[in-house]
Amino acid sequence: MHVAFITAGGAGMFCGSCMHDNTWAHALHAHGAEVSLIPTYTPIRVDEQDLSTSQVFFGGINVFMDFRSRLWRRIPRMFTRWLDWPAVIRLATRFGVSNDAHQLGALTVAMLEGELGPESREVEELAEYLAHLKPDVVCFSNALLAGVVRRLREQYQGRIYCILQGDDIFLEDLPETYREQAIEKIRERAVDFDGFLVHSEYYREFMANYLHLPRDRMHCVPLGIELAGHDGLPEATGNEHFTIGYFARICPEKGLHNLIDAFRILHAKYPAIRLRAGGYLGSRDEAYFKQTLASASDLSDAFEYIGSPETRAEKIAFLNTLDVLSVPTTYHEPKGLYVLESLANGVPVVQPRHGAFPELIEATKGGLLFEPNDAAGLAERLEALMLDPDHRLELGRRGRENVRSLYDQGRMAEVTLGIFASGLS
Repeated sequence: MHVAFITAGGAGMFCGSCMHDNTWAHALHAHGAEVSLIPTYTPIRVDEQDLSTSQVFFGGINVFMDFRSRLWRRIPRMFTRWLDWPAVIRLATRFGVSNDAHQLGALTVAMLEGELGPESREVEELAEYLAHLKPDVVCFSNALLAGVVRRLREQYQGRIYCILQGDDIFLEDLPETYREQAIEKIRERAVDFDGFLVHSEYYREFMANYLHLPRDRMHCVPLGIELAGHDGLPEATGNEHFTIGYFARICPEKGLHNLIDAFRILHAKYPAIRLRAGGYLGSRDEAYFKQTLASASDLSDAFEYIGSPETRAEKIAFLNTLDVLSVPTTYHEPKGLYVLESLANGVPVVQPRHGAFPELIEATKGGLLFEPNDAAGLAERLEALMLDPDHRLELGRRGRENVRSLYDQGRMAEVTLGIFASGLS
């Protein structure tokens, strides 16, 4: 079976969705599928072997210029295609290409107009490429690319799926006028897909209501991580001071400020404890981070931000310095890969009781839940694990074992291929 994944680059940042798409592609390939991982907007950035093609479709520079200028749209593509070269796009992203939903409302709506909108020639190019490639299955990594599918249907006879993995988070960040238009256009275009893939029962129910989709067209595929290298053990931390960790993108919605508030409560009682945070910081969130650092100045050296690890080995090494991890998101997380990566190294987690987290905790038995946006409740759960090391180690052991049995990338590939095969039969 040949599967074409259409993924979305994150403008130079480590993006959880495109990183997981890359892992997914590896898993399918290891299970005998031919896989084409095709980036859009920008090249992807991953901490594993990059399986994506060198050709980028819907290159961010041309998409923006087509949207802004009718004159640009009249320039023959032979004179503008060089702007889609990965090296050129990477250079441009160094100067702050925006992926901020607040600034992209009108462009989002224009993209969803597909063959009828200003991006029509980008739509045509991707549709023609996929029709010539002739995969058995095409799988788009988000619903924001739905503008392509109607034109693709006219040239391609295979199955077309869409992965839903956080589309609502971007859409809800749009200004209201554009948000309503974008949601309506996705609902109109959703009929062109053969099915949808999600990673949690929570998200299946939520997106079925949000996009008015029939639940029987939505298939739940477990998350999967590459377990090689995740070799931490619960007993091996050996910290002099109890260490709480955060590892996710630095942004308001991931909730680092919530963790700092909870840590401050604990630190007042136990001055020796430590908080270590790591994760990608983009230009959009620099002001938020400066404000967060300023608010944590009273914690002095008890709080440390280690930056964004450049390699997978560095990320795993950081996780192995922690006694417990918490990413207290303000939004309802549809995936939660950082939970699995932490547990894969025997580090238990404390997460808010919303989104996909209750399912992950129930399945892995590797952590505790607290009521969302309750700093005192989070502090209480963290304190319980600090004062009961036997319970903490047991959560770490069970979580580590269950991640290996339930969330290995091989299982993700098997479920995915089963869904695709049933659609082709």
